[in-house]
Amino acid sequence: MSIMRNQRQRPRSSHGSGPQDAPSSDGATWLYGLHAVSAALANPARRLKRLLVTRGAEQELAERFSPPWRIVPEIVDRQRLDGLLPADAIHQGAALMVEPLSSPSMERLMEETTGPVLVLDQVTDPRNVGAILRSAAAFGAAAVVVQDRHSPQETGTLARAASGAIEVVPILREVNLARALEQLKKAGLWVVGLEAAGQVTLAQSGLTGRRVALVLGAEGEGLRRLTRETCDELVRLPIKSSMESLNVSAAAAVALYELARE
Repeated sequence: MSIMRNQRQRPRSSHGSGPQDAPSSDGATWLYGLHAVSAALANPARRLKRLLVTRGAEQELAERFSPPWRIVPEIVDRQRLDGLLPADAIHQGAALMVEPLSSPSMERLMEETTGPVLVLDQVTDPRNVGAILRSAAAFGAAAVVVQDRHSPQETGTLARAASGAIEVVPILREVNLARALEQLKKAGLWVVGLEAAGQVTLAQSGLTGRRVALVLGAEGEGLRRLTRETCDELVRLPIKSSMESLNVSAAAAVALYELARE
């Protein structure tokens, strides 16, 4: 039984979104929404290409992040943005074309950061990954590690769900997740997999004083066998038996809060 269920719906495609949300051939993508755009404008590591705003959004952005900005805004009407972005995009009158952020190496990350590391085993929904990034930023996680071929790219959908957290929590894309877990172990982290079959709860596992890598499985399937076997320990969340599982982003938030209490 998995602890997560599919959800349908740091300077460092998605359900319901059209091809406009996919990165271009050079990796550039549109971020949209006031939180995502203002956070990207404030991030000196972010390379900016175009900023499209309505008059009203320009004023709201100026209140969040004082101009002059590193890029000159182009004033457009809302219909222009509606046609440019995915049909379900809640852009609030602001869209920013950016290049993807670079990520530190695993070695550099371990040397320069503290706090837990989140590892996502084939979590594919960009809204879930964005929500997980938001919780990671809120509870002081050092990074989110994903498997490169089985995780969403940096898109407007993901960035909007992250509400600015994509600018401060690095995403490390690894080809081999089991190898990445072994690297984390060698760096001194205790690798904990979140599974409903865990013998103890996260609170009972005695992690005080340890730096933790918390591993969460894919929506619906949970941790894959090799990932599970690579963990130092499997733990569960104390949810009621009447509820089979939690969505992966909700499980991440609860687990990060528990680690922060330690």
